Amino acid sequence: MRTPQVVVVMGVAGTGKTTIGPLLAARLGVPYAEGDDFHPRANIDKMSAGTPLDDSDRWPWLDAIGHWAHGRAGLGGVVSSSALKRSYRDRLRAVAPGIVFVHLTGDRKLIEDRMTQRQGHFMPTALLDSQFATLQPLEPDEAGVAVDVDGSPQEITERAAQALDALPVASE
Repeated sequence: MRTPQVVVVMGVAGTGKTTIGPLLAARLGVPYAEGDDFHPRANIDKMSAGTPLDDSDRWPWLDAIGHWAHGRAGLGGVVSSSALKRSYRDRLRAVAPGIVFVHLTGDRKLIEDRMTQRQGHFMPTALLDSQFATLQPLEPDEAGVAVDVDGSPQEITERAAQALDALPVASE
């Protein structure tokens, strides 16, 4: 029997991490944690003002997510995090070595359209360009899968679950 994975749903703002994350967690039968909830208030204030975070802002946030993921090792879980740079994913893996990434990918226009429709989120569409400029897709040596966000949330979730099932079992 496969040990439940701890999955980080990653991608630029507007790809649906907060929608797909809970659906994927339910599909896998594990708890979900919203990555935005790990941000300190100063980060939320900065992003709400339209100012991109810098790495010094992100380290405590990534460490908090990593500690949650580490606590779920062997139990499984899903957490959202943009995890746009390799160095951010490396930081997460330093705390939680067994995590697997689901990179939600999509056309910029589709993502911008979705962002303009969502209500009450602190990330303005003005920061989307900086997100795409920062994005470093998963590299071949990183445990994870890329999943296109075209389609319904249920279709995207099913594609993600199937892609995760197809990954080789990691050696402990």
